[in-house]
Amino acid sequence: MIRVLLVDDQPLIRSGFRALLDLEDDITVVAEGADGAEGLALAREHRPDVALIDVRMPVADGIEATRRIVADPSLTGVHVVILTNYGMDEYVFDALRAGAAGFLVKDIVPEDLLHAVRVAARGDALLAPSITRKLIDRYVAHPPDGGTGAGLEELTAREREAVVLVARGLSNDQIAERMVITPMTAKTHVNRAMSKLRARDRAQLVILAYESGLVTPRNNS
Repeated sequence: MIRVLLVDDQPLIRSGFRALLDLEDDITVVAEGADGAEGLALAREHRPDVALIDVRMPVADGIEATRRIVADPSLTGVHVVILTNYGMDEYVFDALRAGAAGFLVKDIVPEDLLHAVRVAARGDALLAPSITRKLIDRYVAHPPDGGTGAGLEELTAREREAVVLVARGLSNDQIAERMVITPMTAKTHVNRAMSKLRARDRAQLVILAYESGLVTPRNNS
């Protein structure tokens, strides 16, 4: 059973998500919170598999709640998915850096919400190609100062190629097609790259790829 925590300051949003999620045989909502501080306390109390957290809330926002959950050793099994009213909220990028596995727009269709919860519960990053492209667009507009590149020397040529394709917004199936390998091999390349670069998930891998200089905005043109 996938245990879900809902954290949003809008009761209507919480009740709507709960009604949908609780209809599923393999998903249950264990608690609801109205702000980030309450969400953190509930996460510690219930140890959910997935925490759906609004990015803009009183007391403590979704970014701070995410940062605290990720930093808490007792909550390593909690996968945070950020909720936003916008396709690329200005705070979402910071939330991903704080450790969120991905994010969802609140007007998501029911089927995609259910799929997202199951994906997050497996420990996979919830970062669709369209979202990755928005991350890239942000880098084009506001390029980083540059990162250390730590771990890049450990990547094989194929792993580097896979990381570049992830940063361009390709799924594992698309990476496999581009590299002429099986989807499982593509996933292996990506997972090994995440391990070597100490990336928590696919979302952070994209961020690290740009910050390290392995990929630059002009590579995506």
